[in-house]
Amino acid sequence: MGRREFITLVGATAVQLPLAARALQPATPVIGFLHLSSRETTHQNLTAFHQGLADAGYFEGRNLAIEYRWAQDQNDRMAGLIGDLVRVGCL
Repeated sequence: MGRREFITLVGATAVQLPLAARALQPATPVIGFLHLSSRETTHQNLTAFHQGLADAGYFEGRNLAIEYRWAQDQNDRMAGLIGDLVRVGCL
């Protein structure tokens, strides 16, 4: 094997190893959070939700992602918000 082939092989391996390692890591779970009201009016529920996740070992931004959707007390928006969560892979 010539010098150029060796350098090419080493370079290609160096590029592929991080990609392979990343592929072996489990995907971060994503939860869809949908509420009829607004974020401001559900503060207490949201705090309890995050506490329950923490009790189970999940922390938003560390090992969990959460997609929030708020209907702003408009029931007719719920179907569209559900569809949006499905499109981003939450349901």
